[in-house]
Amino acid sequence: MNVSVSPESGDGGLFGRPLFDDPSARALSRVGVVDVGSNSVRLVVFDGAARSPAYFYNEKIMCALGAGMSDTGHLNPQGRVRALEALRRFQRLAEGMGLSDLSVVATAAVRDATDGPDFCADVLRETGLYVSVIDGREEARLSAQGVLLGWPGSYGLVCDIGGSSMELAEISDGIVGRRVTSDLGPLKLQTVKGGKKGRRNHIKAVIERLQSEMGPQRDRLFLVGGSWRAIARVDMHRRGYPLNVLHEYRMSPQSVQRTAKYIKEHDDHDALRGECGISSARMTLVPLAVEVLARLVKTFRPKDIAVSSYGIREGMLYEQMPQRLRDRDPLIEACRFAEAKDARMPGFGKLLNQFIEPIFKSAPLARKRLIKAACLLHDVSWRAHPDYRAEVCFDNATRANLGGLKHSERIFLGLALLHRYTNKREGTHFEELYDLIDEKMQRDAEILGKAMRFGAMLWMEKDAERGEFRWFPKKRELELHLSPDAMPLFGEVAEARLNSLASSLNASVTVKKRRH
Repeated sequence: MNVSVSPESGDGGLFGRPLFDDPSARALSRVGVVDVGSNSVRLVVFDGAARSPAYFYNEKIMCALGAGMSDTGHLNPQGRVRALEALRRFQRLAEGMGLSDLSVVATAAVRDATDGPDFCADVLRETGLYVSVIDGREEARLSAQGVLLGWPGSYGLVCDIGGSSMELAEISDGIVGRRVTSDLGPLKLQTVKGGKKGRRNHIKAVIERLQSEMGPQRDRLFLVGGSWRAIARVDMHRRGYPLNVLHEYRMSPQSVQRTAKYIKEHDDHDALRGECGISSARMTLVPLAVEVLARLVKTFRPKDIAVSSYGIREGMLYEQMPQRLRDRDPLIEACRFAEAKDARMPGFGKLLNQFIEPIFKSAPLARKRLIKAACLLHDVSWRAHPDYRAEVCFDNATRANLGGLKHSERIFLGLALLHRYTNKREGTHFEELYDLIDEKMQRDAEILGKAMRFGAMLWMEKDAERGEFRWFPKKRELELHLSPDAMPLFGEVAEARLNSLASSLNASVTVKKRRH
């Protein structure tokens, strides 16, 4: 992930003024969007820090509006009834949540159906909601912006699959470039003539056309859409992957091909659906979608593949953000918001980071970013029962809805926060997750956690000047310089925690008192 940091006046880098304090960010604090797709209708209400919003409410109803359209040219009649009922419900929910309005967009099924305009008129008459019907290129742009919400500064190819269409969009340095649309949605593939061979030839021809329009795309492939996420769940199941978080899950081109073969050869799709936690409506589309993905990967040959839970709905939110919000790091903004909302001493995370920074002075920027996130989050779980607090911290960090985090970074952050409350990590039911990072990264997370565990004992005032660390890595010597005011705080428990930190650093430790 590449993170762009705005060099605004008065902005202290990643620890500048939190943008959720700004009126333009607060205006986005609760936004409702509805996506009327070919397969489902979904309401999402975003809440919290605008740059990295929480999902205040999220509901999906499978309507299959696009089912049978290739034969009739009309929206599925039953799906149309279900969709209208869903939109009535969503409008009432929005009123109950105090939302002034909902932004509603419709994609391939409604834009292609001959009765699409009639459906939109029914929605307006029945609910008062105006449905904006967008074309394929606009759908591709919004989906790509959704990816940029979680990965600012990313580059690669965004592929969004719905029930009736599939879009591609190029992203580079935070900008959406070329965009194309196609009819490769699994609902439409159900009606392609010629059986399996005819469908295979159709998929191959369309993807080769898309490649000629998009040009070489050998960077990362970002997958957006429910069918892709279902395939990722099957890939996790096949691999025995222990962290069941879809966002930022990575697959190699080889893994995609193996999973495509695994799905094809699996005799009982109902059993597979149950094992992977996929709905029956979604599972019927997976065998068709995986044919598309296998050919897409074979044709474009991306260096790697990342699953994005962010798509068109997040892209609609991103559309409303001023550029200076877009440029901020979604992870740091979310952690700041969590500290402001839940920590006992909001603002202390910055001081803690400054205190322990000398130990990590030579760390790369990506690691320093995680250290800052950990310091912001170090106290947000203080209400948890002391016996379970360490595990709660790990669970929250690894499974939280945070953008801009690779799975390995989630484990690192979780381990650091676990060690904020305990010296040992053995004996938890998360141990199978530790192996997602190497031993050095585990040890670094332990050092970070123990540094925070000690540092939290010296401050009860966020602006106090208590002391500083000096670290000499070649000599393996750690010095702690304390102010006269801090010496009474350095009791036996603090000393034990300092010695535990020194042990993890494999260092000797010296405590020195400042004269003033």
